[in-house]
Formats: sequence, C-alpha cells, structure tokens
Amino acid sequence: MVSPRHARQALAVLTASSISAALVLATVVAPAATASPLSTEHTFTGGDPEGWHSYANSGSVTTSTATEELCSTVSGGTNPWDVAAQHDDLTFDRDTTYTMSFDARADQAVTLPLQVGATYPATSARQVVLDGTATPQHVELTVSPATWPTTSTDAGSPLADGWTTTSGLAVLQLGAQAVPYTVCIDDVSITERTDPTDPTDPTDPTDPTDPTDPTDPAEQVVGGDFEDGAIAPFYAVGPGVTSAVTDGVLCVELGAGTSNRWDQIVGYNGIVIEPGTTYTLSFDASSSNGRPVRAIIGDDEDPYTVLLENNPTLSAGMRSYTYTFTAERGFPTDGATSPGIGEISFQVGGSDTPWTFCLDDVSLLSGTETPPYTPETGPRVRVNQVGYLPAGPKEATLVTDAPAALPWELHDAQGVTVASGTTVPAGLDPTAGVAVHEIDFTGVTAPGTYTLVADGEESYAFTVGADIYQQLRADAINYFYPARSGIEIDGSLMVGQPDAQKYSRPAGHVGTPDGADGGPNRGDVDVACLTPETEGQYWMYGDWTCDYTADVTGGWYDAGDHGKYVVNGGIAVAQLLSTYERTLTSPTGAGADLRDGTLNIPLDEQTNGVPDVLDEARWELEWMMKMQVPADAAMYPGMVHHKVADADWTGLPLLPSQDAQERYLHRPSTAATLNFAAVAAQGARLWEQYDPQFAADLLAAGRVAWDAALRTPDLYAPAPNDDPSTGSGPYDDDSVGDELYWAAAELFLTTGDQVFEDHVLASEYHTADIWTSGGFNWFETAALGRLDLATVESDLPGRAAVRDSVVEAAERYLAWQQGEPFGTAYPGSDGIYSWGSNSAILNNQVVLGTAFDLTSDQRFADAVLESMDYLLGRNALNNSYVTGYGQQFSQNQHSRWFAHSLEPSLPNPPRGSVSGGPNSDAVTWDPVIKALYGPDRMCAPQACYVDDIQSWSTNEITVNWNSALTWVASFVADQQDGDASGAGTVVVVTSDPADVTVVDGQQASMSAAATGSPAPGVQWQRLTAGVWTDVPEATSTTLTLTARLGEGTQYRAYFTNAFGGVYTEPATLEVTESPEVVAPSPAPVVDPPVEETARGAGGGAPDGRGGALATTGADPAWVVVAGLLLVAGFTVTGVARRGRRSRDGSAPGARA
Repeated sequence: MVSPRHARQALAVLTASSISAALVLATVVAPAATASPLSTEHTFTGGDPEGWHSYANSGSVTTSTATEELCSTVSGGTNPWDVAAQHDDLTFDRDTTYTMSFDARADQAVTLPLQVGATYPATSARQVVLDGTATPQHVELTVSPATWPTTSTDAGSPLADGWTTTSGLAVLQLGAQAVPYTVCIDDVSITERTDPTDPTDPTDPTDPTDPTDPTDPAEQVVGGDFEDGAIAPFYAVGPGVTSAVTDGVLCVELGAGTSNRWDQIVGYNGIVIEPGTTYTLSFDASSSNGRPVRAIIGDDEDPYTVLLENNPTLSAGMRSYTYTFTAERGFPTDGATSPGIGEISFQVGGSDTPWTFCLDDVSLLSGTETPPYTPETGPRVRVNQVGYLPAGPKEATLVTDAPAALPWELHDAQGVTVASGTTVPAGLDPTAGVAVHEIDFTGVTAPGTYTLVADGEESYAFTVGADIYQQLRADAINYFYPARSGIEIDGSLMVGQPDAQKYSRPAGHVGTPDGADGGPNRGDVDVACLTPETEGQYWMYGDWTCDYTADVTGGWYDAGDHGKYVVNGGIAVAQLLSTYERTLTSPTGAGADLRDGTLNIPLDEQTNGVPDVLDEARWELEWMMKMQVPADAAMYPGMVHHKVADADWTGLPLLPSQDAQERYLHRPSTAATLNFAAVAAQGARLWEQYDPQFAADLLAAGRVAWDAALRTPDLYAPAPNDDPSTGSGPYDDDSVGDELYWAAAELFLTTGDQVFEDHVLASEYHTADIWTSGGFNWFETAALGRLDLATVESDLPGRAAVRDSVVEAAERYLAWQQGEPFGTAYPGSDGIYSWGSNSAILNNQVVLGTAFDLTSDQRFADAVLESMDYLLGRNALNNSYVTGYGQQFSQNQHSRWFAHSLEPSLPNPPRGSVSGGPNSDAVTWDPVIKALYGPDRMCAPQACYVDDIQSWSTNEITVNWNSALTWVASFVADQQDGDASGAGTVVVVTSDPADVTVVDGQQASMSAAATGSPAPGVQWQRLTAGVWTDVPEATSTTLTLTARLGEGTQYRAYFTNAFGGVYTEPATLEVTESPEVVAPSPAPVVDPPVEETARGAGGGAPDGRGGALATTGADPAWVVVAGLLLVAGFTVTGVARRGRRSRDGSAPGARA
C-alpha cells in the first residue's frame, strides 16, 4: 500500500492580500436595529432599507433606496466578499426549510454569490446570474438548515451537534467584477416552506417555468472571454511574467528560469464551490512550445485542497479542454469567517526557456451533469502485447457479447493466415465489466511477429520468441538505480533507455538540515528527530524523544515522493535478494544472467566481481543500517527508525535535489526493526561469499535488531491523523507477528541457531493459512519467511510440510488463474481490485513460480506466464502496465522527478517500471480518478485506472512493486522457450529413516529415499556432541553399522543434487547391552562308589558318558547346554573362554 499524496503547492504570492477577520464596513445605509427574521417582504417603500446595509473592505460601494429598491453601485474588490450587501440578525430553526426570493437587475452582466444562514460553512448558497438588462430577474434559494454541517463534521462550523435555533444573515457578495456596475434588488422575502417538494408550489426552485431555475448551469467566471480587452478579474503573477489581451485572447509571456510550476500563475479568485455539486471547467489554450499546463480548482491556503486537477499538454494552436467533476467539499465565499479562497489556477512555471501561454473562453458552470467516462481501449482482441514463448501457453481474450463461438485467424507479419480456430464464449467477466470469449493458439510455436483477428478486430502486433523477456529481466532491476538517493544519477549509464540523458540529475538530499551548504536542499546528512514542537497538534509519538542526529544518506526513494521507508524498503530489498538467491536453488535459475556487469549501475559496481543485483540491494541495506538507533541512545537502542521524510508534502514536479523541505527521522517501530533483522540476515548469507566483513556487519546488526524487537514488541507506527500535510506515507502496522516470523526464519536460515528455529516452530504463522487472494505485501510478510524456508537449504524439522504448504497455495492461485477470462492469478478481494492490484498479481506469481521451482510442474509456470499476459496488455483496458513494453503502455506514473507529462525536460519513468494498476476501492481514490468515476457511474474493477501523473491511487510506482516485477521477470526469462519442466527437479525426500533398537555388537540398518533430477547423491550424518558430522563412506541409501554401547545417537541422510540439498528427518539408534548368561546352580551330587578317575576333573553332573558335566571350563557338551539355557531365558555364569588364566595364574577350574 502506498499512501495518497497531496499534490498541491501553496500559492504564497496570492495570500498577501488575505482579508482581515474584522470587516471594515463602508455603510451608506444605516442598519436597522431588528432581531426578527424577514417575516414580511422587503419592498424598500419610502426608502426604508429595512435592515440592509453594505460594506467594502477593498474597492468601493454606495448604496441607496431612493428608487424603492436596494441599489448598490460597486467598483473593484479583489474578492467577491470584499464588497457586499447584507442583512444581519436573522433567525433560523433547524427543522424548518425556508425560501429566500427576490428580484434583481444589473447594468452589466455579472455573477454574484449569495449566501444565507449562519456563518460559513453553515449556510445555503447559490450564484445569482444577471444578464445586464433593465428587466428584473427573479431569484430563489432554498435554505435548509438541517443540512448545514456541525462541528462534528466540519471543525469550521459555528453550530454544535445539538443546535435547534441560530442567528444568521443573508449576504449578496458584490466584489471582484470586471467593470464598475450597479445592482438593484427588490421584493426580498424569506419564508417558511411547508412542502418544499410540492411541484405545484410556486416557490419551488425546480419549477421548469422559472427562467432562473437554480438547477440550470450557473456561470461562475466573469470576463472569461476577455472581450472587454482587460485581464481583470483574472491575474498573471510570477517572475518574468507579462500579459496582454489582444483580440479577445489573453496571452502571457513567461520568462525562463523558474523552478516550480506554481512560480508563475494565471488565476481567477472568488469561485464558490458547494459540496456534492457537479461543475464543468472549460477553456481554450495554447502553448508556443508544446508545454503542459496544470489546470486546477482548489483553495489557496492551507491545506491547499485540490478538487480538480488536469495537466494537458498544449499545442501551438488553440484547443478546447473540458473537465467535469463533483465537489467533495466546499470553498468559502466569506473571507471574514474562513481562510481559503476558491480559485481557478493555471500553473505555468518551471521552464528553462521562455514561452507564451494563451487563454480564452474560461468557464466554470455549476449544476452540470458529469458525462460518462469511456476510456479508449483499442482493438477488442486483447493479447500480451510483448508476446509469447514458443512452447508456452498462448491465450487471448476477445471482448464481445456474441452468444456463440466466433472464428479467429492468426496472421504473420505479411498478413498470411498461419492458424485459425474458434473462440470459446466465457460470458460476463465481472472484474472487467464486459462479456468475453477466450482464444487458445498454443499450438503455434514458430518464432515471428503476429496479429490475431476475430470478430472484425485485429489485435496489436506481438512476438513469439524465446528471448522476449530477457531485457525485461534487466530493466525491472534497472529501475532502482535512478531511484537512488544520495548519489548523482548519470544518465549515460542507462544504456538502451530511451532519452537516457534526461535521467541525469544531481544527488538528492545530501545537504544539511540548516542549509549550511548554501543550496536549497535540506538533506539526510545530519538529520534530527521529529519533535512535538515541529508537529504541534499533530504529534503522534507520545513521550518519545531522541538525543542524537543521524547520517541517513543513501537508500532508495520509496515511490513518487522523497520519503524513504524501512518497511517498504524491507520487502523490496528482500525480493531483490531472493531474485538472486533463486539462482542458487532453482533448476531454471540462470545465474549467469544476473552476474556482474549485467545492469545499468555505476561502473565500479559493474566490475567488482559481485552479481549486480546484490550491488543494488547493498545500496538499500547500507542505508537501513544507518537507520538503526545507536546503542547508547536513551530510548529504543538497537531498534530501527520507521522512516525519514519531508516535514510537509511537496508538489510536482520536483527533483530531489530541489526539495526545500526540512527532513526528520520518525520514531522507531517494531515492524521496521524486524524488517531490518530479516533482510540483514538474508543479505549476510548472500554477501558472505563476496564481502565477509560486510556480511558479518549485517548479521551483527540484524541480531541487535532482533534483540531490540523482543525487548519492545509493540512499538507500532501509528495510523494517519488529521494532519492535512504529513509529508510522508504512514505505513502503519499494529500486527507484527508476521514480521517476527519472517525475521526468525531468515536468521535461522543464515545462522542455524536453535533460538531462531524455536521461534519459527512456535509461531502461529508457521502453519497458518497465510495465502490470501491479495498475496503478501509490506504489512503481511509471513509469506517471505515461508517461501525462503521452503527453498533455501536448512535442517528445519518439518521442512517438507513447509514446501507442501507453498505448493498447496499455488494450487489455489492456479485455480483462480484458470477461472479468470483475462488469465490473471488475482480474483480481487470480495470483488474489489485493491490499491496496487498489479503488485498483488505479481506476488501471487511469485508463489506460483516458487511452486514450479519446488515441483517442476509445468502447470505452475504456465500460470505465471498467463498472468504476465494480463500485465502486458491482455486486460480490460488493453494497456500494458510496464513502461516501454507493448504498443500501449503506462508512462505517466505518479512521480516528482519522472514527470515528463508535467515538465518536458524531465523523463518518464524508466523502461521496466510497473504501475500500481486498477483500484476499485473508491474510498482510497485521488481527485483524478474521482472526476472520471463515482457511485452513480462506477467502473468495473479492471477499468478503475487512468495513466495520469496525478492519479496516485491507480498509477504510482514504488520500489516494492518493482521488486516483485524483478522476481517475476527473472523467472519468466528463465523459462527459455516456455517449457522448462525438463531442466531438472530439486531433491524431494520420499522416505525418512526409522528409529532402530539393537543389541550391542549387532548390526543396525537404516534406509532413506529421495527423488530428484539429476539423481541425488546421499551422505549419512551422525549427531555427535550436538554437532552433525558425516559418517565416513556412508553414501548409499541404506546405512549399515555395527552398534556399540555408548554410541546410540541420531542419524540422518543428506540428499543433494545440482539444485541443493535436503535433510531427512533424523532417526534414533538405541543400543542395548548384550544379555549376561548365568549358569543355574547345580544340585548336590552324591558320588557313587566308583573309581576316583571316573569323575570329571572339576566335578559336576554326569555327562551321560559315565562322567560328570563340568560346571566350569569349556567342555563342548556344557557349551551346548549353556546355549540352550540362553535360548530358554536362563542366565549362565561360570563359562570361561578356553585357555583363559585365572587371576592367580592357575589353570581354569583349579581349586586351591
């Protein structure tokens, strides 16, 4: 989520004449001392003013009732409210509706604001348009106090929520007209309406016979045709500005050398804007050099709200421009009661060469209807405008409501039909708002350039070829170099980029906070922390204080603004690191294509022997290390600041080096701290091979951040408050269990430490279903940990289940993708396309691509490729959302320095920039998209997009969206001809060894099995003193060894092939003692009267041969008996080995 940006700069030059809160009354007719409402009609009989009076803060007014009318002769006035005729001391009841009516005439054509009610904004208002003739025109206004805002809905309202009766006034504002004039009013009344909706009520303002029906469009601009030869009441201000009206056209000569568009302005003050009313602005304009103009309707004081903004690029000849919008809020018409001034402004500054701006027929009509907006979508046959891989899927979509299948043809570059077939009707696609058919031409594999023809429409041309994504792989990563902060950007490095030199710019934000370097830049060299004094009433950080400053130069600018955010930078740098790490683990990961020298980055980084994508990631990692709170800080040592940003929003366009805002560090957050711990750990394991010291520094800082986050697990970045100009996005996040899981996963993968393994296994996110339709993002990061645990080698217990969870998620995304007629792996969230929907699609593609890497199942790779079709043109708008790719692509994304549409000397976003894309969540819309769509003319989710630089809610660029494109672009480039399923498979354990118990001295056997291509090798390992060590020469799937007492432990098999290794779950070997054999005690024997020589040498039982069975020694017969006794379970003792001597050296069995 990237936060909405205020797009308007203060027009300080216009506020010098702002009005004093105390009205200076030039009273000609003395006001009557009455406290009653207009209960009778005011006819001014006998010259009685009946409580009416007039005043002039500037200009002049004289008022008379000599003709039994209230007539005011008026001259000048900067603003409409500078001169007025007014009646005070009226009383209004909340639950009563009134009608004010009167007749009016003027000797010049004028448009006069009328307000009735309490003070602004608790009033009812309309424009009184008089034609300049002597014939009185009837005017009516419905006054509805119940609709007036209270303090709970508008802080500027004078009315409390429970109000019932209030005093008020009626005022006709007379100032700021082009020429002196006289206006007269008569027969004035304010009466109660008993049935304000009764069509027969003669006072009903909707009466179609009423020539002054207030529902008719009312013109707010006086003198917009310049036919009187004067510029007033328009103005032209700024350095080097001169103006003249010739033949009814205003032309303004604009000097060179201004920095900002608002440095030179042509404007018109005093317009009245009512909330909920629809307005149409129209004008004719030209430019001598084809420059754009910023045409806005807004107020000219804080918070500088803009209700309408458009930036047309003008031509040398006069052209007409028309824009319609519905106002979200109103602008004041009484400078005494509220600050801002409603205005029409044409901002024309910022050119480095002189030019001429001409203007005519300026009009602002109220009460108009917003015409339906229908975007230009080109041919109804929608294809991937870049192309298709030869052996990959080839799907297209035809927009048609035809109920039956239609024929299609594929034409080559010469127009020859090379394939044909029939469409498959798919019905209404609710996400696109159109009925569609699907076309499958996968069978075409020959490289070439083609178009697809169906239903009388021919698609944009596209290519079939194996190399169509190779440049995109580089361009997606090349986006990050010109987004760097703190370094001069050299356009000559951007080889292959159109208009490369336009990307050259000075280093941004390298000045000091006090501007001691003499330049306008307030930079990141020595940045203080935000304080309650700097924030005032908008302070959000409690008792936090900071007793240090920090050098936080470097890093990437986050999006279209100049802020740098750890949480968004965290996911972005993680995805760049993972783009490289994938080359170490995936069968299709082409590491050579990400080697040193492959990107447009500084030459010393292109030649340092380090893969360039790691160099780019390092630029952000080093900045994140600077954002860590010093160890000796009084509060939150080791934690990481959430962001560094401007104090207030700046306007567009604006180079980073020209940003005059002061910069501040914001309070640390647990989310930012854990983000850093995660990417520091990942960066450490990937940089260890190339710069061991940098890797060690990263890991040490990551460990410190981890410990700090455990000490302070709930320091959250707050949600935005009422501050109208925050200067930065909030990136608020009050749920950080996912960040804790991600950080633990990365630290475990890098270190193998038990403490991190324990946190991983204990986390609810380890087994939870984290795979939502919107994928993962900066505030839902658990998937980053899960994906790396699945792909990066480790001995995590249960790793197979982690892998399975990724594949199961991919099956879900695959089902969504297959069910979408435009082929995208994104169904929306409850039918809504969210802000940054393209990033959701890309991150879902990451899950699908990872499943392919784990399984080599081509279905997953095909789903990634078909989702790429959507991003590159196969969508409802027929637009490629990647700049420079396709025939119709986004190129005016919201950015302060990639701002060609506002300043021709600046570039568009670089080739390979991805736009945020359709956003149908209307509560998050910017004024540009609001002017095109609304509740009564809602866009289908895929259609809620416009390629306009001021549409930040649909068309911004950010580092974390391009990082997702980086991963996906590298993946699709690795697919070569489109079927890489034969590139090999990672190792998968199919059988773990089982626990074994054996007797000391016996052989023990364990077996394991795994698959993979190439076939994996195996090495058995033994756990010794807590350390796993290889078992010598144990390299077969079966481990056989002779078990010995004291050697019982755990064993595991490690299977590995070219794409990494996998450990089996460990098995336990238990060794028991050999059983002791004990001979039974012999019964007493009574020797028969035989010869002495007939006894055995040691005595004993008879042996059946006339002798005795010895109870000691090794007589063969005894050994047999002893064996039988052992089998029967007896214990046998006294069995000695043959020839063994006793302790005293006597022969076995000898007696003393």
